[in-house]
Amino acid sequence: MLPGVYLSYKKNHTAYYRSSLTYKSKHISLGSFNTENEANMAYQDGFYLLHENIPLEKAIHYSKVLTFSKVISLVNYRDNNYYISNPIYLHNGYFSYYLSENEEYKFDIDDLFYYTSHRILKRNGHLFINDYGMQITLASRYGIHTHAVLNRDYEFINGDIYDYRYSNIHVINPYYGVFEKKEYFGQLYEVKLNLNGTHLVGVYHDLDVAAIAYNKAIDIATQYGINKNYKQNYIETLSSEEYAEIYTNITLSKSFLIFLEKMKYKFLDNLQ
Repeated sequence: MLPGVYLSYKKNHTAYYRSSLTYKSKHISLGSFNTENEANMAYQDGFYLLHENIPLEKAIHYSKVLTFSKVISLVNYRDNNYYISNPIYLHNGYFSYYLSENEEYKFDIDDLFYYTSHRILKRNGHLFINDYGMQITLASRYGIHTHAVLNRDYEFINGDIYDYRYSNIHVINPYYGVFEKKEYFGQLYEVKLNLNGTHLVGVYHDLDVAAIAYNKAIDIATQYGINKNYKQNYIETLSSEEYAEIYTNITLSKSFLIFLEKMKYKFLDNLQ
């Protein structure tokens, strides 16, 4: 066998070749390959990346046989003495998670433990993480709700959409259905609900009150037979008693309530 290559067999007795090496007393698997030559090329590339001072920017384009993720792991181990199986590279005070050669996501060092054990995945342009059997969006970890719109509901302060450091994320509208509206006499919050089009529920001076108004609008819509599986807002700053008092006293716009009445009669007509 060529250096760094080990012959193995699948359950159906088909031969394949594993490649690995040892660096700083750590045994590192480089992957499985169909041919002995490919496995040896992986060994040679891995050895070169670990022993030569080739910068990360060039290293990510160097190997044709090692996976992109493996290259990042090797170079990070070489430079920072910390082997991470996910494509993470440590910097001073933060780390980069490379989803591809052109997608370098930045995170605070406080999140390092989480991302060393959770892989970021991308599907249909959306980023998510498998966590305890559930798929959660990357944005939701930073207070950005599922249907949030960039530069309306949240923004990246330095303009870099790959920079998920906490100091760079500004959540403008943290609640479902609530939209900040700045007026010359102060800040207001519009509440809207999508029911065969967008309908104004009301305008409020307080963010939490607006979030509760959205919840109440959903509850009333449900009472009128409209079930669309809306997500309720959760307000951490209020006790259950405070929430109940605001919920009871809050008023919704007449136009929204009239619309619900019309929807009810239309529904009843369709049943007849």
